[in-house]
Amino acid sequence: MSYEITTSLDNISEVAHYLIDKLPKNIIIFLDGEVGAGKTTLVQEIAKNFSINYSVTSPTFSLQQQYGEKLFHYDLYRLNDDEFLNLGLHEELDKEGWHLIEWSGSKLKEFLKIAGYNTSRVIILPHDNGRLYIIGDECTL
Repeated sequence: MSYEITTSLDNISEVAHYLIDKLPKNIIIFLDGEVGAGKTTLVQEIAKNFSINYSVTSPTFSLQQQYGEKLFHYDLYRLNDDEFLNLGLHEELDKEGWHLIEWSGSKLKEFLKIAGYNTSRVIILPHDNGRLYIIGDECTL
């Protein structure tokens, strides 16, 4: 089952509020979309709602950023799923909070689902002058 929101980047707070209202306090959220789709922009908006008042940037080179005590942001663009697992970074996902992962592959998604983690997925697609956000457990295109 999925839910769709079509909005501009100027109104991305609508997406962040929906996620915060509907998702549990401990979850892994896979953010899928092309380069420039707005994945990090969505993380920035979620961070505002977590009362994070400092810069939120993509952790492309550091692989992970932690904002506050319960918001974690991963960018796996430079890693494949096996590298992520072999580095032991999946153990970070045991920390309480929201874990937002950009550029994960299907192997990692399946591994975490089978391992019993709460997961959700947000697919971000260009749509007219804005974006289409498809939110769900197993959104497929």
